[in-house]
Amino acid sequence: MSWKDIQKETDDWIKTIGVRYFNELTNMALLTEEVGEVARIIARRYGEQSEKESDKNKDLGEELADVLFVTVCLANQTGVDLDKAWRRRMQKKTRRDKKRHQNNRKLK
Repeated sequence: MSWKDIQKETDDWIKTIGVRYFNELTNMALLTEEVGEVARIIARRYGEQSEKESDKNKDLGEELADVLFVTVCLANQTGVDLDKAWRRRMQKKTRRDKKRHQNNRKLK
């Protein structure tokens, strides 16, 4: 599935089930909330904090998908083509970071 497909599926869902997009500022706040939920799971499950009983059944994959969903909503609202943006980003990261990471002694 391409980002284009994901963006269309999200747009269709918003228009048929979600009624309409929340405004961009609301979606930015929701994105921050969703990233916080991911951070909480990571900090408690993989970091040094102890995991609360109520958090043990939280699904990291679902929380990451929530982050992606709101990100896609923001892309749709602002006219961002995620296929193009992803390709540009990966090309830039490849040019910028290829030798840097390969030569990083900390990663060996």
